[in-house]
Amino acid sequence: MSASVETWAEQIRAGEVRAVSRAITAIEDRDARAEDLLRRLFPNTGKSFVIGVTGAPGTGKSTLVDRLAGGYRGQGNHVGIIAVDPTSPYTGGAILGDRIRMQGHASDPGIFIRSMATRGFLGGLARTTGDVALVLDAAGNEFVLIETVGVGQDEVDIVRLADCTLVLLVPGMGDDVQNMKAGLMEIADIFVLNKSDRDGANRLEAELEAMLQLAPERDGWKPEIVRTVATENKGVDELTGAIARYRERFGKSPEHEAREIEHWRTRLLALAGEAVLRRAVSGADGEAALNRLAQEVASRGKDPYAAVRELLARADVAEKRA
Repeated sequence: MSASVETWAEQIRAGEVRAVSRAITAIEDRDARAEDLLRRLFPNTGKSFVIGVTGAPGTGKSTLVDRLAGGYRGQGNHVGIIAVDPTSPYTGGAILGDRIRMQGHASDPGIFIRSMATRGFLGGLARTTGDVALVLDAAGNEFVLIETVGVGQDEVDIVRLADCTLVLLVPGMGDDVQNMKAGLMEIADIFVLNKSDRDGANRLEAELEAMLQLAPERDGWKPEIVRTVATENKGVDELTGAIARYRERFGKSPEHEAREIEHWRTRLLALAGEAVLRRAVSGADGEAALNRLAQEVASRGKDPYAAVRELLARADVAEKRA
């Protein structure tokens, strides 16, 4: 098996689309080979520039990602796109498909597009988004664009994964100031006022400028504000210019390193938690034990904290057996 996985990894490093697609499917399906594959690919990662695109539903994230991808492709770059969508309650898959939204790039071998369902995972991303980004990185994509599902004020996990985070805002979507508060206000490296041909764009930009005056700068960087009309490809060149300035400023900065460390700290805790959980409920007896504990807690025969200790004890036993 290891020989075939290494061949698979070599195909991904060479940018073979089918191999990349198979890898992403294996990761999402928790295929037993996925971890081995990712371990082999990891030394070849860290070269892509990851751009997160987030904002409320209806701000035009998909269209902007489509235009950004076209712009970077026009410069001769290879681009990977991860579009995170809501989960269908019937199939468990993504409700919105990338092939519907980004048909213009379907035949371009230099752009790889993949939709991912959140599958109930909060924060605007899917649970395996980070692993999929690693595969696209290892496959030689200079840019990886991650479009989050439509998010609110506190669903801001993208900031830990992206090198640069774009927050999209649109005039006339209600309480504009409220939309900019808290999490989304704090994570933006660049604000994009999309659909800026609408009435209210000047007022929204003025409000945003006023709020930015109150926010402390990060290592001398104040988030830029860029106006776009993505449907007409207006402002996209200005946006790529702002991203380039941000990358030049923060590409090797201590803040970027601190963000990367925090990202991997969070990822390591998540991976460790998943590993413990798998051991605790492994096998038919593990599922039976989990069901029994759930029934005991529901009937108040056992408190949940004692139940968790029992699950951890099962994980310890499984670890010793391994």
